[in-house]
Amino acid sequence: MTSVTVKARSGREAPPDRGDRRRRDGAAWFLVLPALIPILILSVGPLLYGIGLAFTDAQSGRTRSTQWVGVLNFQDLWHDTLFWDSFRIGLLWAVGVTVPQFVLALGLALLLHANLRMRWAARALAIIPWAMPEVVVGIMWRLVYNPDAGILNETVRDLGLGDGRDWLTGLATALPAVIVVGIWAGMPQTAVALLAGLQNTPQELHEAAALDGAGAWRRFRTVTWPAIRPVALAVSALNFIWNFNSFALVYVLTSGGPGGRTRLPMLFAYEEAFRYGQFGYAAAMGCVMVAVISVILAFYLVGRLRGGDDA
Repeated sequence: MTSVTVKARSGREAPPDRGDRRRRDGAAWFLVLPALIPILILSVGPLLYGIGLAFTDAQSGRTRSTQWVGVLNFQDLWHDTLFWDSFRIGLLWAVGVTVPQFVLALGLALLLHANLRMRWAARALAIIPWAMPEVVVGIMWRLVYNPDAGILNETVRDLGLGDGRDWLTGLATALPAVIVVGIWAGMPQTAVALLAGLQNTPQELHEAAALDGAGAWRRFRTVTWPAIRPVALAVSALNFIWNFNSFALVYVLTSGGPGGRTRLPMLFAYEEAFRYGQFGYAAAMGCVMVAVISVILAFYLVGRLRGGDDA
């Protein structure tokens, strides 16, 4: 019995043939395969290799073969206070950069979204820090923080606030100084994402709220924020991951000093791998960082999504 006859008798289309479905699925996988191959080779493959390396005693310059050591690297890592100190510093850095970065970027996005003259020029200037490589940003800010001829200390002296200080080598000022650079460098990217969310907000909703007598703050709370909340959630989560995994910016600014006050976990793992040649131990650090950050982000995202559903 043909599908046309079945349709005519029942009034409904016959279910698709299983062979046709398999052919369609095969065609879909064939189209997706060119995009999956680079991901498997460049992302999934190295990730699995790194996880396997964490269970070995791999070192640089060894003449004998690498041996399987099980969870020994993780046991040593559990008692490594220097690593957990760097993990604490990494969390302070990630939160200290992500939160002010989001608040300032939201204000910048609202400003760039307003109907201002030369708005296109302001938007172009706002993304300049985002377009600069992290190494260039680090070198530029090292000049700003220079204790002898840096513009920051020159400004402090001109205002009569003291003789200035060495911001990047002071135990109390190194981490805050690096956090300021991280905020400045990443704020444009967040602002662009939030600006895109603002532009997708229907203008009719703002007009209706204004006709009802809602002020600027009430319109933001009831119209703007619910519209951009998904974007804000996504960009803040991604920023937290990117900031926690920062390497180049902090490496150029302080190389983890002074006294390890800015030694982020990525810097610690880099030193273990490429300065001391402990590849297996460094791979174990990477596995722990991925696992802990994944758990923290999972709780964060679930909490925010539940809060959004309740609202």
